[in-house]
Amino acid sequence: MTSLTRADVAAMIDHTLLAPEATPDQVNDLIAEARELGVYAICVSPSMLPVRAPGLVVATVAGFPSGKHHSLIKGAEARLAVDSGAAEVDMVIDVGAAVAGDFAAVLTDIITVREAVEDRAVLKVIIESAALTDEAIVGACRAAEKAGADFVKTSTGFHPAGGASAHAVRLMADTVGGRLGVKASGGIRTAQDAAAMIEAGATRLGLSKSAVVLDGFPD
Repeated sequence: MTSLTRADVAAMIDHTLLAPEATPDQVNDLIAEARELGVYAICVSPSMLPVRAPGLVVATVAGFPSGKHHSLIKGAEARLAVDSGAAEVDMVIDVGAAVAGDFAAVLTDIITVREAVEDRAVLKVIIESAALTDEAIVGACRAAEKAGADFVKTSTGFHPAGGASAHAVRLMADTVGGRLGVKASGGIRTAQDAAAMIEAGATRLGLSKSAVVLDGFPD
């Protein structure tokens, strides 16, 4: 952890506000805090777009948080978000399909969103790793890569099974082998948590407590 500086970690953070009760004023506060912290991106709900956030990448979500939306709805939501200024989209797969081992359905779901946004946005695929077996994590990551995703992501942060774990991140990183990014998100609240995810192979972090986490790293 001592080799990671505050700036190193900030450059990996999607500073996130996805609470259902979030207000426009809170989004504005998020943007201001993101600038102050020097993070890479903000991530907000698609209904909050467009936002003015010069100097920051704007990310949003699709099919969030259950993943049980029809694939065409996810695609339309993602495309509208990109039309409204989002540069990155974090989509939730049909987690039940992955649990059932139906990775053809997972693949189709992701392809639908990939085709909807084309190459206009970075696509991150949330697999809800805490709800999956190791075998299903590997299968979901392989489907994401085959579908043309840019990242695989652990969690929404809303599932009762839990959020990111170093074990899941390591398994995901090993599966995609550096060909895709790996985003750890959900329950990362301390510098120790963040460092463990990075050591396991995370290349991006989704945080709502970014300031607290960054305070644990040296300047």
